[in-house]
Amino acid sequence: MSESIKHECGIALIRLLKPKEFYIKKYGTNKYALHKLYLLMEKQHNRGQDGAGVVSLKLNLEAGEKYIFRERSNKSLPIKEVFDNIYLRNNNNDTEIEPFLGEVMLGHLRYGTFGKNNIESVHPVMRQNNWRSRTLVLAGNFNMTNVDELFENLKKYGQHPIDYSDTVTVLENLGHFLDQENQGLFELYKLRGHSHKDITNLIEENIDIENILRSSSKYWDGGYAMAGVIGHGDAFVLRDPSGIRPAFFYHDDEVAVVASERPVIQTVFNVTSDKIHEVEPGHALIIKKSGTVYQTKIKEQLEKKSCSFERIYFSRGTDKDIYNERKKLGELITPEVLKIINNDIKNSVFSFIPNTAETAFYGMIKAVETYLNDLKKNQILELGNNLTPEKLSEILAMRPKVEKIAVKDVKLRTFITHDEDRNDMVEHVYDITYGTVNRKNDNLVIIDDSIVRGTTLRQSVIKILDRLEPKSIIIVSSSPQIRYPDCYGIDMANLGDFIAFKATIELLKDTNKQSVIEEVYKKSKAQEKLPKEEITNFVKEIYKPFSPQQISDKIAQLVTDKSVKAEVKIVYQTIENLHKACPENTGDWYFTGDYPTPGGNKVVNKAFINYYEGKKGRAY
Repeated sequence: MSESIKHECGIALIRLLKPKEFYIKKYGTNKYALHKLYLLMEKQHNRGQDGAGVVSLKLNLEAGEKYIFRERSNKSLPIKEVFDNIYLRNNNNDTEIEPFLGEVMLGHLRYGTFGKNNIESVHPVMRQNNWRSRTLVLAGNFNMTNVDELFENLKKYGQHPIDYSDTVTVLENLGHFLDQENQGLFELYKLRGHSHKDITNLIEENIDIENILRSSSKYWDGGYAMAGVIGHGDAFVLRDPSGIRPAFFYHDDEVAVVASERPVIQTVFNVTSDKIHEVEPGHALIIKKSGTVYQTKIKEQLEKKSCSFERIYFSRGTDKDIYNERKKLGELITPEVLKIINNDIKNSVFSFIPNTAETAFYGMIKAVETYLNDLKKNQILELGNNLTPEKLSEILAMRPKVEKIAVKDVKLRTFITHDEDRNDMVEHVYDITYGTVNRKNDNLVIIDDSIVRGTTLRQSVIKILDRLEPKSIIIVSSSPQIRYPDCYGIDMANLGDFIAFKATIELLKDTNKQSVIEEVYKKSKAQEKLPKEEITNFVKEIYKPFSPQQISDKIAQLVTDKSVKAEVKIVYQTIENLHKACPENTGDWYFTGDYPTPGGNKVVNKAFINYYEGKKGRAY
């Protein structure tokens, strides 16, 4: 991707199912779980580089012994710092118990949003209590659209919330029902005549995790894969009813593992993909202290709307399905690319924006080669008896010109403060391979996986490509136009940031249809106080007067600096082709405005009001 967008987040959970002596004997180390957790997190570092945290929980310790340990970092290399500190604490510990060698290990990686990257915002977060069964650790990949509603619920419960964030709100919401479950069991066993000490053990054995999750998540509206550990040893991972955020698990008689991505588990534990399963939407994977592992329904499953951006960009391309889907995206957009260049493959150079668009590029080249093979076959057949070795060689020599054009340099430091100088630095984020294009003659076709804001295209990519002096520059997006904000975990919240939205607003002005903007604002403002279930996404009306091609053409104008000499064109993927390529992951609300939960309509409504009124900040 030519421009960075942030994504929250990655989870990793390990539960050892055999005595520690087993792992020492089989694997030659007492740090088996710790090593595996490090690998799970390191191989998911693409999911979060602003913070990392680890919690280790030890089972069956005596009173007076610390059983839960946490290490977090929000430094520049958070995973490294967390594990450096963990190994240091273990090695320097002067007791027989090394802190981070627990039977339950929970890790988290996060991206900070809207400037919130203090250490308190880094997961796992904790709600501690003197009773183990009331102590809660939470780490998640989530955003809630209705934090205001959940916050008010906490106040109704009699709590005094000290933060308005969805992390704290969810933690306290779960904690409330965890306390209720504990209190109910305490009263039950007390009536039966058990001692307080016996009651503690009975609660830990019989606490109903399913009931806690059902009660606490009743009003949640958002995308989430929530991992939690309770102090006595039960653990869970809960997934939202639409399956927006990903979660995968594997377990055998030695270990139970959960991670945000399937190939990570495959690699770290050397297992085949068929042994790894998704946590079903609306379900929880529950790992009891006893070692029992099972999946159970918590909320009614809705139509599955797993985030398609996971497939296009965020998740690692080493997953077999994601790899093929990204290739298919490149393949399906190729007919439109050929149309734009008038099928002039001979005078076109094909390349990609490194590095995430590389797989889609392979799919595009495969489709170009298929087109050429059909062309070669027809030309050979047409020649018939007139076919000569020279003509045959000429025909067979036709192939797409593939070059590595763009080279992404390391991130430049932002120590320059003057805007004009800073822009000059941004221009050099990419470099080019000189001599790869026939000057004034070749079309230069560059595929990217998405175009969000268009800033890097205008300030860097197109300018640097123009130095090769191509006849035209065709920027190809393997995903559709991003038109609407995300509110389920991707840092794309401000409507006015999207180049597709900006282009459409300009088109409305160009065609004297500014009244559409005013009407959409009035309709949005009129429903601002309505419950989220009654809100309609009127922002769709902004785009209705224009075809996708008209918007793409306007985007091409906006991202082309006046200094650029080549003709610039933009080609976007269609929604139909997106669904053909990713048939099992149809969450497309940032492209279509069709949000999977009512809270999505509330967010887009607020985002447009903020845009119209000139307000900055998050719409949820």
